[in-house]
Amino acid sequence: MASSGMTNAVRTAILLVALVIFLGNIMMWIIMPTDTYYNIWVPHLMAATNSTFFGIQGPIMMDFTFPILLIAVLGCFYLHLGKKENAVTKSSKARSLKFMRRPMIVKGFGIVTVTEMALFSMFIALCAWYFGGYLRHWFEQVHQRSLSKHEKVWQTKLDRVGIVTGVTGNLCLTFLFYPVTRGSSILPMLGLTSEGSIKYHIWLGHLAMALFTIHGSIYFIYWIITHRLSEALKWGDNYVSNIAGEISLLFGLGLWITSHPKIRRRMFDLFLYTHYLYIFFMIFFILHIGIGFACIMLPGFYLFLMDRYLRFLQSRNRARLVSARLLSCNTIELSFAKTRGLSYNPTSTIFINVPSISKLQWHPFTIISNSNLEPQKLSVLIKCEGNWTRSLYDLLSSPSPLHRLGVAVEGPYGPASTHFLRHNMLVMISGGSGITPFISIIRELIFLNSTLKCKTPKIILISAFKNSSNLSVLDLILPTYSSRTTASNSCNLDLQIEAYVTREKGRYKDQIAKLRTLWFKPDACDMPISPTLGPNSWLCLAAIISSSFAIYLMLLGFFTQYIVYPIDQNTNMLYSYTKKGSSSMMFLCFSVVVAASTAFLWNKKRNAEEAKQVQDIDDSGTSGSISNSSFDQDDVEMESLPLKSMIKSVNVHYGQRPNLKRILLEIKESSVGALVSGPKKMREEVAAICSSGQADNLEFESFSFTW
Repeated sequence: MASSGMTNAVRTAILLVALVIFLGNIMMWIIMPTDTYYNIWVPHLMAATNSTFFGIQGPIMMDFTFPILLIAVLGCFYLHLGKKENAVTKSSKARSLKFMRRPMIVKGFGIVTVTEMALFSMFIALCAWYFGGYLRHWFEQVHQRSLSKHEKVWQTKLDRVGIVTGVTGNLCLTFLFYPVTRGSSILPMLGLTSEGSIKYHIWLGHLAMALFTIHGSIYFIYWIITHRLSEALKWGDNYVSNIAGEISLLFGLGLWITSHPKIRRRMFDLFLYTHYLYIFFMIFFILHIGIGFACIMLPGFYLFLMDRYLRFLQSRNRARLVSARLLSCNTIELSFAKTRGLSYNPTSTIFINVPSISKLQWHPFTIISNSNLEPQKLSVLIKCEGNWTRSLYDLLSSPSPLHRLGVAVEGPYGPASTHFLRHNMLVMISGGSGITPFISIIRELIFLNSTLKCKTPKIILISAFKNSSNLSVLDLILPTYSSRTTASNSCNLDLQIEAYVTREKGRYKDQIAKLRTLWFKPDACDMPISPTLGPNSWLCLAAIISSSFAIYLMLLGFFTQYIVYPIDQNTNMLYSYTKKGSSSMMFLCFSVVVAASTAFLWNKKRNAEEAKQVQDIDDSGTSGSISNSSFDQDDVEMESLPLKSMIKSVNVHYGQRPNLKRILLEIKESSVGALVSGPKKMREEVAAICSSGQADNLEFESFSFTW
């Protein structure tokens, strides 16, 4: 207990230090567009950091780059210490500040919490302050500038509005990459996941591209009315490069347009491939504004680049795919071998690539297995709804036997902790494929109840399906035979399932479909899925961040001292912006590659040793073996399901939808977790019920699902 208390104290101290550093970083953003910053702070900073090694880039990195990277390193230590806590400690957090998690339905944003809206409002206020501050600062110089450029005052003001709009867009770009950095230490330190933070990336992306588009449009108007349209074709080598900015904007517009929800849904492949244009967008953006100013938004992109390279290294290995189970509802369960050292929390996701279908497409799927109950297996559920998943189903259901399927994976990625034990009851509401995260949660509760002897909450699972064939998915709720023997006699989980089939009045015997299980024969080069950075992955990531940034500083210092300074003399006006920006980008990539590759190869040897100890998966099963679903009749009680002692009842309702409002408001337990995963309409309905004030015992939580 004393050790646990000390660990919690250290984690709290780390969190407070990170918060202070972050608030200091935000204060820099607030003070930056003021006269105080330019007239007092900048001269002192330049005098104190007047270095021939880093030039003007030094103070910018000290103010904006270093603090965020330090927070990322602190986050790694915070999460590493959190891994030492047991499941009960992780899950029994007090329900403090519940009102801050209360859901709201905001048009254009969907379901958001009070906290999210408050933070987003503060960010918009920061952008407005940033825009207004810079506009006031540069308007003070507008008369002098208009005389020097021989133009009217209003034309000079238009020029200043254009540049301020672009600078504000850079503020949005600074935060754009944090939500999509899957292996980030910053997101889980805040209790967030990359999957759940995608909406922030979307908001920031829309805002950034709107500002950049206005920025570019204003300058084209300005050049036309001042008869300087030739400026659009200038590559300023010692100042802002206009043509580089225009190229960057074109790539950004390609990203932005294809990200429209209708285009993304109807032409997902187009959306996916055009999103790779971010590489060219960022290259030309840095060449446009110069590496010195780019250091303001560097930390988010730096961490994203590091994460992207680590994912690339992991994806070079072929995963050991053991079996594929074809369910009657056009659904596939893929099972991979994994090492015992790989652990993950419920609702985690993994990205899968099948080169024989597409070498570029990676698709996320929710993991349904439990790393504690099934220490050597990782399973995902895949619903055949798109072109890629249909191709996979056709490949596996082919009459000709398939002995091996080459698959690459990235991940798993998921929450750093769980908190389901803090509730007296969990009401899990799913629509269609939204059941997948709940399978992983139920399996985790089975482990906590049967192995750790924890008191688990009552569970009501409400699942809505279009057709009765989808009921076969419920067979996957309980663990496979490998873990049933340890849980069957000791688990007291109180689980009730209410299944709703909305488009059928009943189930007929001729609708019962056989299931096929395909057992593969993996090659010797197919490796069990293992932690990319080893068992102490967070400490390893902290070492990568620190060492890579140190390498980058050494390369940059050498380059500035012996190549840039003899020409530029710290004026930032004589040496080529293009050469300086290109060199800095190369140094950045080189430092990330060296540090990440070293750590990856070191842990690859350790993972290989553990992989040898993984027992061979029994491949004696025959391709096409048949297994019947438990739901082959209309009985209310599910008698054939193993471990039925933990399941109170399974009720199947045909031709109706669940009355969610009645069900939720009738629950009288003091603390009820209302977990929902499904279509947007269902999630908004549950959010509206929980935020209506009619039941204070309900706490809403929405899960993104991928299958």
